[in-house]
Amino acid sequence: MIKSRAIVSDGKGNFELTTVNVGAPGAGEIQIKIMASGICHTDWDSIQNWNKQFIVGHEGAGIVTAVGEGVDKVAIDDHVVLNWAIPCGECFQCNEGNMHICETNSPVCGCGLKGHAHEEASQLEHAPIERSFHLGTMCEYTVVKQAAVVKMDKDIPFPSASIVGCGVMTGWGSAVNAAEVKAGSSACVIGCGGVGLNAIQGARISGAAKVIAIDISAERLEQAKAFGATHGIIAERDDIDFIKVKEQVKALTDGRGADYAFECTAIPALGSAPLALIRNSGTAVQVSGIEQRIDFDCELFEWDKKYINPLYGMCNPNRDFPRILDLYKNGDIKLDELVTKTYKLEELAQGLDDMLNGRIAKGVVVFN
Repeated sequence: MIKSRAIVSDGKGNFELTTVNVGAPGAGEIQIKIMASGICHTDWDSIQNWNKQFIVGHEGAGIVTAVGEGVDKVAIDDHVVLNWAIPCGECFQCNEGNMHICETNSPVCGCGLKGHAHEEASQLEHAPIERSFHLGTMCEYTVVKQAAVVKMDKDIPFPSASIVGCGVMTGWGSAVNAAEVKAGSSACVIGCGGVGLNAIQGARISGAAKVIAIDISAERLEQAKAFGATHGIIAERDDIDFIKVKEQVKALTDGRGADYAFECTAIPALGSAPLALIRNSGTAVQVSGIEQRIDFDCELFEWDKKYINPLYGMCNPNRDFPRILDLYKNGDIKLDELVTKTYKLEELAQGLDDMLNGRIAKGVVVFN
């Protein structure tokens, strides 16, 4: 067992920095020294609402320190990015190509959770403790199934790599994999935080001619232009139905509306907003994972409009992580610039506060 500092939450709004024991990997498992862990809105939500004790964190990158029997994907000292939607490669959904909604391992699809690494891998006071999304990246060490990692080049900075495994993948993949944005098209992105900036990058890389960023902050709109937005629209807080925003979008899109619109705010009141911004037969994408009940005006679906709710940018980690990292190395996608600020493990409270108050695009906890 390795003694590791970790952020442990009770799932009732509280968390603390404490020490846990992390064991050796079993068959098909990998032990990783975490070097960086992204701070995500899902971390905040889990701390507030999961109602159970667990190690926080699901975005991470690190170094392989031990491998179990049968591991052939990585070796000791390899650098890896972690993936929280761990595919089994054998179930119905994996065989359909939907690795992100694996029926065996998915922590969010209610499919039984049969495939995560053994619970004894992490212990608090000699009792097994769960890890967020079977990763628990806000801990100095973790043990995961080999399907949860993708090897990366050693010259890629750990903070930049760590955010690929959720925020980057969700935004970029929603544009590239889910919406399949076409070259020459127009796309609106509502909300220019970490996920929204990556939806903008995905639309730009796909060749969209107009990428329209929408936010209540002029500062965020200016930042969005550095990531590929061609236009910016300030939204007013009381314009919940996006009546004024819709008029401006139509003015930029020959009076029709955008070909695509992406909701990246996680605000339930804006769940239907992308439908208001797209043309007939356009595609609206609910990126942020709103889970509350939303009442829709069915006129928003007229005519032939499509509304999709993809999980995690329809991630296939072995396909998509190398693509994103290659784009980064070629200078086609920004990762370093997304990391607005880094924090020590004991500074997580400040990182969460900065995130919730919109002071950062993306914060990352870095380990010594």
